[in-house]
Amino acid sequence: MERFPPLPCSPAKAGAQSGHPPSRVNILLMLAALAILFITLALLRPVDHDESQYVAAAALTAHGLLPYRDFAYLQTPLQPYLFAPVAALAGPWTWPALRILNALLGVVTIACIHTAARTLGAKPKAALACAALFATCDILLFSIGTARNDALPAALLAAALPLIVRPAITHKTAALAGLLLASAAAAKISYAFPALAYGVYALVDRRHRPAAILLGTVPVIAFVAWSYATSPAGFVFGTFTFPARAPAEYYALRPWKTSLPAKAIDTLKFLALGAALPALALVARDAWRRRTVGLLDWLILAGLIAALLPFPTWRQYLLPALPALFVRLSMIPPPSRAWRIAFATFAIAGLAPSVAALADSDGLSLTQAQREGRAVGRTLDRRGLEGPITTLSPQVLPAANRLPDPAFATGPFYFRSTTLLDASQERALHLISRARIKLDGSTILTGGEGPATSGDASLDHALASAARDAGYDAIPIPGTRFTAFRPPARAPASPQPVPHNSP
Repeated sequence: MERFPPLPCSPAKAGAQSGHPPSRVNILLMLAALAILFITLALLRPVDHDESQYVAAAALTAHGLLPYRDFAYLQTPLQPYLFAPVAALAGPWTWPALRILNALLGVVTIACIHTAARTLGAKPKAALACAALFATCDILLFSIGTARNDALPAALLAAALPLIVRPAITHKTAALAGLLLASAAAAKISYAFPALAYGVYALVDRRHRPAAILLGTVPVIAFVAWSYATSPAGFVFGTFTFPARAPAEYYALRPWKTSLPAKAIDTLKFLALGAALPALALVARDAWRRRTVGLLDWLILAGLIAALLPFPTWRQYLLPALPALFVRLSMIPPPSRAWRIAFATFAIAGLAPSVAALADSDGLSLTQAQREGRAVGRTLDRRGLEGPITTLSPQVLPAANRLPDPAFATGPFYFRSTTLLDASQERALHLISRARIKLDGSTILTGGEGPATSGDASLDHALASAARDAGYDAIPIPGTRFTAFRPPARAPASPQPVPHNSP
């Protein structure tokens, strides 16, 4: 295992040899423009039902409930705690606020890639070009355009790169790198692969100060251990069992989707929507010619393994490999004209899905979803319906000034399960499945799960049917897709016989 070969000149000399690097003011202006662009795209991108559990988790945590202990969360635990203050401050604007936050984290990720490339010794134009190419990848644009849990770990991973590619690594920078990489894994488990890859690499190349790295991970390890202690069964199910077993159950009737040929096609497709595919090819060719595998190469490989292990592979799964990939790309001499044309072509292709999403007339806009959420709140207020709401679309509830029923905090994603847990386990882990719908008297809200949100309308139909069968009253929400169901009025208790002292 060899370290990436050092450059023959320092970053400062590299900048001098290639002309004046962009000034700090110019870089800040570019980042500000990028932030405006990303925020605009995030606010205009149609709604995706993937956002449901992340908005719900932030809102519930903001109100003092704990992931795993009080509601199910199907990821590692860090994001709800970090995003809860944003949800508390944003209130009814929680959903768009989380999208804006993710867009800004995307800007941070790009800035850190540029910084890492310059720290490693890349020329100013090369560092800027590679950061720009990364910004065109659909893998990134989707991940930072929705209220999912992809942007935070990517930013944490990218923030560690300038620290670990330094020629001289101090105890302080090593500990900070350990903290950042461990935090990325605590936000999304797939980022544990690059984190572990760096830890193993540091054991071989001792200049990376493995003891200091380990020390930096201690606060995160303690936090994760505490999260586990709050509900061991809930933690294991949310972070390991559900991700491992749920896809096979969900795609049981579509086995092609979880096949190796489908994985190969999907992976190539997602990499080709942006410059990641030619970048990977060029980096692999360069590593082959050098006959060396450096630190960044190991991080790329670890990120790809993290992406390819789950079935099926989705575009956001490939994000852990990209920060190191584009930093590594910046160290390759300028490619030929044919390569430059290929990079430009793939970069344009990476923008196409975002343009298509913005032009999709069948998609539901965030503005409309927020408007519908407010309409839901007004209708419930008029009817005097308070308390948590049972719904597969908990992301609309902050706008309605309501919280989701904790048993439905995962949106449609556990509800569509049938065999992952039995009835007693569901009760213990605050979950309800379609196979065992149990209504507790909460108000029910249906209509948000369907094709307009990349969802399955049959799930909402099942919940609505259960409500009707239980005697709930349907209350259409004017001007929206939603219908609320009011629980039947409880019959007054029968009068108890008055005790008397007759013999």
